[in-house]
Amino acid sequence: MKEIGLFPLGMVLLPTEQVPLHIFEERYKELIGECLEQSREFGLVYADDDGVRPIGTRAVVTEVLEQFEDGRMNVVIEGRERFRLVELTSGRSFSTAEVEPVEDQDDPADPEDADRALELFRRLVELTGAEVEEPSSPSAQLSFDVAARFDFAPDLKQELLQETSERVRLKRLCELLAGAAKVVERQQEIAARAATNGKVQPRGD
Repeated sequence: MKEIGLFPLGMVLLPTEQVPLHIFEERYKELIGECLEQSREFGLVYADDDGVRPIGTRAVVTEVLEQFEDGRMNVVIEGRERFRLVELTSGRSFSTAEVEPVEDQDDPADPEDADRALELFRRLVELTGAEVEEPSSPSAQLSFDVAARFDFAPDLKQELLQETSERVRLKRLCELLAGAAKVVERQQEIAARAATNGKVQPRGD
């Protein structure tokens, strides 16, 4: 087991996911500063009114976008391996804990689900017009590679993060992507109707 610094946030970081962070609290300026100086990882864990979740993600700062004189920073972090909290520790200004790795079972995804996940990914990108790079396939953790490119609710992302079967995880992701595609299609249909008051507008001569 290894002790790492923790960064509890109201968000979930998936493996391979990249997100920007604004670091402004003194304790986290200290944590991120040490990670930068010593090329270390820290642990990002989802925390809300129900407390800290037991499974988190190791994170590394991949880019410092801006650094201010008072120590505040705008950085980009990337998710790495998952971990399980074993025991919270103390002694630092920021939270720390002893952790152990979380590894997947030997339960690979069905090829049909992998194809469907990529098809749904392309469909959502087409519907939204987003400029998002398609994940490479095949991948042992395609579910994370795809899910990391969408802004799912934290509880849904935590559900995926804690699942240790890639087969189960990818099936669940396909359900989420299919549901998201339906929502976007419905929103676009409503917007198109609203633009014409839901009626045909004949063109006069």
